[in-house]
Amino acid sequence: MSMVPNQGDDMAPFDSVTARLILLLAETGSIGRAAEREGIASSAVSRRVSDLESRLGVVLFDRSAHGVRLTSAGESYAEGCRTVLRAIADLDAVMADFGAGLRGSLRLACTSSALTGRLPELLARYAAKHDGIVLDIQEMGAAKALLALDEGRADIAIVSDNYDFTRFEIKAFEDDRVWVLAPPDHPLAGQIEPRKDIGFGTVIDYPIVGIHQAGSLDRLVAEAARKAGKPLAESVRVESFPALVRMVEAGFGIGFLRSTSLHLLAGTDLVCAPLAEPWALRQLLVARRKTSPLSAAMKSFIALCSETYVPSV
Repeated sequence: MSMVPNQGDDMAPFDSVTARLILLLAETGSIGRAAEREGIASSAVSRRVSDLESRLGVVLFDRSAHGVRLTSAGESYAEGCRTVLRAIADLDAVMADFGAGLRGSLRLACTSSALTGRLPELLARYAAKHDGIVLDIQEMGAAKALLALDEGRADIAIVSDNYDFTRFEIKAFEDDRVWVLAPPDHPLAGQIEPRKDIGFGTVIDYPIVGIHQAGSLDRLVAEAARKAGKPLAESVRVESFPALVRMVEAGFGIGFLRSTSLHLLAGTDLVCAPLAEPWALRQLLVARRKTSPLSAAMKSFIALCSETYVPSV
């Protein structure tokens, strides 16, 4: 397909709305889902992309009945959009610090594990001390939280530690060890004691209740099983930790939880114990992009996290 750019528009200004749409289309692979997320009509999304392709003289997306996918030119343009949007977000952060320092915002991208641990109490302390700072707290998976940092949609992410943090500055936030849980009548129950470590090799041969495919805990357990040469015997898979607890309680198998989610066992008769292996000694991390300006709101929050972090012994 030959496309000729419109010479009269080759100096058209950068359009941040269209840039966000390009990134949404790249993420979702669907015009309909991107339109729904942005709150506009699908036809408007299609028109913006077509107009942009016409102006640039390139095809940004391969279209098919299954959705849309970035071309090589589209990949390059999407990366450029991320760069510009990051720069815009960074400029906003710098300008905020030119004020009196009494007002601002802090955008946090947090995993479910973070929000079920000590983070809510810490945020309450922060809000009480910095009542002029508007908190924008978004719950999402770790991979999406780091992507939000990359694209300038979040200032700080609090995520599990088993990802690539090359581009980020990180600090420990909370210890989050992996535990195994089982019903009291399970064959393993006699070997499970809360204050005694149990080996992964002891539990892996039993059916398990899986959790959120490709999530951080799923990736950890699957990789450990692969290294042990023992494929996981999943009896069922769920998408939330409360559902995992209920399915284990109902007898569908054993399960794995991080220590920040152990409060979900309250009111049950499930037994649990920490895994003994080094890979199970995990942490939640506070991450920020190394190249992003460190606003006053970010500095004070990171300082509070460091002051209140107490490593497990």
